[in-house]
Amino acid sequence: MLTIAVQKSGRLSEKTLHLLKECGVKFENGGKDKLKTHASNFPLTILFLRDDDIPECVDDKIADVGIVGENVMMEKGKALIIAERLGFAKCRLSIAVPKAVAYKNAQDLNGLKIATSYPVILRSFLDKNKIKAEIHEINGSVEIAPGIGLADVIFDIVSTGSTLLSNGLKEVESVMKSEAVMITQPDLAIDKKKILDQLLFRIRSVQKAAAYKYILLNAPNDKIDEICAVLPGMKSPTIMPLAMENWSSVHSVIREDDFWENIENLKNKGAQGILVIPIEKMIL
Repeated sequence: MLTIAVQKSGRLSEKTLHLLKECGVKFENGGKDKLKTHASNFPLTILFLRDDDIPECVDDKIADVGIVGENVMMEKGKALIIAERLGFAKCRLSIAVPKAVAYKNAQDLNGLKIATSYPVILRSFLDKNKIKAEIHEINGSVEIAPGIGLADVIFDIVSTGSTLLSNGLKEVESVMKSEAVMITQPDLAIDKKKILDQLLFRIRSVQKAAAYKYILLNAPNDKIDEICAVLPGMKSPTIMPLAMENWSSVHSVIREDDFWENIENLKNKGAQGILVIPIEKMIL
């Protein structure tokens, strides 16, 4: 049995639980008072915790693995490893100053008071750049600190930047990028490692499928070679004759980004009736 710690509520929770269910793992979601559940069809126990508690829980071997923001893992400083980068909940940790401040470079932070919920990461950045600034640690609503005189600037999570703008701030230094990661102990037991490998195989299949699409199109036979030449696929496209004489159906699996880059070229070469179909799982 593998025990995984996930965020009980917050920006990672919904996507994490959705990912596990996309991997075919069946379980009941955690509720207000439910902190633990068991999968009915996979050897997995799920713990619902605060994200700040997940690295310590894994480090203390209460959980074998956890899904948490990389920024939280780095802030806690535990001797854990990243088993997989999950590609969602992407953000960055940045320094932001009031819009009216003329900011040139990181040395302008000398002598200032910086409000943050991530003092460890911030201290590392300041030391690396030989900056002497005061760190004021607060939990939540960091962006209001300059406006109420609690700090001169802030160091906080930035996703779109809209929260900064609404509080009269501008981003000036991006210190690190973060995303959801699966963390684990470096000395995970062999039996648990086998279960983790099975789960990772499912996760990678789901994630790969999300980036690809199944493409079907109709093409005149005399244009098939030209169309196949600009239709990037995993391997060779499948070509099947249509009932209409001198026409065929071309099937391929390609990256969605590649498809949009080539759509006009495909149409210009005679492709018609183009269908783009999502792929649920992809096993390579």
